[in-house]
Amino acid sequence: MRTLETNTSGSVSEFILLGFLCLRDLQFFLFVLFSIIYFLILMGNTTIICAVWSSWKLYTPMYILLANFSFLEICYVSSNVPKMLANIISQTTSISSAGCLLQFYYFFSMGVAESLFLSVMSFDQFLAICRPLHYPIIMTRRLCVLLVVFCWAGGFLWLLTPLILIFQVPFCGPNTVDHFLCDLAPLLALSCAPVSGIRLICGIVSSLIIFLTLLYILGTYFCVLNVVLRMSSGSGRQKALSTCAFHLAAVSLFCGSVMVMHGSPGSGEYPGIQKFVTLFYALATPFFNLVIYNFQNKDMEEALIKFLSVLLKEILKDSKSLI
Repeated sequence: MRTLETNTSGSVSEFILLGFLCLRDLQFFLFVLFSIIYFLILMGNTTIICAVWSSWKLYTPMYILLANFSFLEICYVSSNVPKMLANIISQTTSISSAGCLLQFYYFFSMGVAESLFLSVMSFDQFLAICRPLHYPIIMTRRLCVLLVVFCWAGGFLWLLTPLILIFQVPFCGPNTVDHFLCDLAPLLALSCAPVSGIRLICGIVSSLIIFLTLLYILGTYFCVLNVVLRMSSGSGRQKALSTCAFHLAAVSLFCGSVMVMHGSPGSGEYPGIQKFVTLFYALATPFFNLVIYNFQNKDMEEALIKFLSVLLKEILKDSKSLI
């Protein structure tokens, strides 16, 4: 264990992330498993972005939102997974205090943006199913761009207040964080000053975005299901129900794990559970979203197959020219 490092003012200048305390062989297994999942998330979402960009058929609001959602997932996992993988195989697991707070801000801002994107995508589904005749008039490309900007900007602006408050918290030691990333609860537990007010404000801010977006999503899908169940066409009803089921599954995975982590009292008192739940919504949820939101869509499947076939032909052509 490294010794506590402080700056000239006596405050902590770096934190030690304990990560996953287990046998070396198990750590190597976790490193390989997490690396594979991370690689699949990066490649899968990058391929989806390229498929949408290269297919004029997918230049619609729904797929523009999906492409942005895929880019968000890349940013989301990249905010914590590379550092986590480095800490698993490295003897040095330190992170500067500024880097720790910035990781917290970036990671959870991506989480807020994901909640907003899930809400916007549920709104798109609501318009497509409940207001199909008005959909082209309401969901214009201009509105789609505004919604995308709203999601990205909202993600970063929502957590500015918690970030400013946490930057003012004094950390005098110890500097050991029993987590694989800089989460709020273990960070505030290391404060050498009372933080009950900051904890309350941060809890309110996080709870508001979780419950407001969840209630909005459930409300829109309640309206959607109400319309779907009254459809006369059996095939149309089945297709709509399938789409809603996939989207609700993605929402349940993300919002459910976040609510368990940040919405339940005393959740931060059990580091093991805290790590597991955080790992689930930090790595497992983006992997499942990759399948749920994209590969169950026939138009997306066709675009992906077309894009990959063109890419493979170009690779074979270049390899033949080298030979």
